[in-house]
Amino acid sequence: MATNTFSHSSKKTYILVHGAAHGAWCWKKLVPLLEAKGYEVIALDLPSRGGDTTQLENITLGDDAKKVADVANATEGKVALVGHSSGGVVISQSAELLGPEKIDKLIYLDAFLPQNGESVFSLAGKIRESYKVLSDSKSDGPEPELLIFSEDKKSGKWNTEHVEQFFYHDCLPEDISFAKAHLSWQSVSTIATPVHVTDNRYGIIKKYYILCTQAKDLDKSSIVSNVRCEKVYRLSSSHSPFFSMPEKLVDILVEIY
Repeated sequence: MATNTFSHSSKKTYILVHGAAHGAWCWKKLVPLLEAKGYEVIALDLPSRGGDTTQLENITLGDDAKKVADVANATEGKVALVGHSSGGVVISQSAELLGPEKIDKLIYLDAFLPQNGESVFSLAGKIRESYKVLSDSKSDGPEPELLIFSEDKKSGKWNTEHVEQFFYHDCLPEDISFAKAHLSWQSVSTIATPVHVTDNRYGIIKKYYILCTQAKDLDKSSIVSNVRCEKVYRLSSSHSPFFSMPEKLVDILVEIY
């Protein structure tokens, strides 16, 4: 299924948006925990990822944002969007489409938090520049071999030899194996394209940030203030707390919404 929907009578709905090359499958531990708290939960697959069968060629950030907007518009009442990693840029562009009349809150889970005109790639560059300012000895981010590109450079995938180190170092072996088996190709366009957002739509929606302080992919502490957030939470986890500490992640989500 391209979208996994889990319904409850609660009026509060979470829409979970995965990061690059992931899918709705990464939320498998989180969904039942949120359901048990009385939330409606929708974990979706972005176009061409997870169980979505859309052809990878020519998938854009606009396609990703439209998928989220379509799912949100099919849901009664306001919703909260959670974006993990590059999903932060997706929910930002989706929020611009949907506006504050549909989006109650935006929650960035160790995610890229963009200003107008910024992309995943440009934000990653900004983070690396902050490393150089803070310490000459700081790592310059993930090694190049973490991302493997197709011959035409239009798509990429995570190198499974390195994902445990960068994404899942505190996760159970079975969760790491599960993730490696489900990682897919990712359109480069979706992570290279800048967002186009405005102050009177995206800008006025309340935003919250969950920083994973033990993440080894990119230290995102320098971008939590890139856009104003109501509150920044800190979770002592890898980049993938939905696997390693879902209960603690749910506690934060319940506090936010």
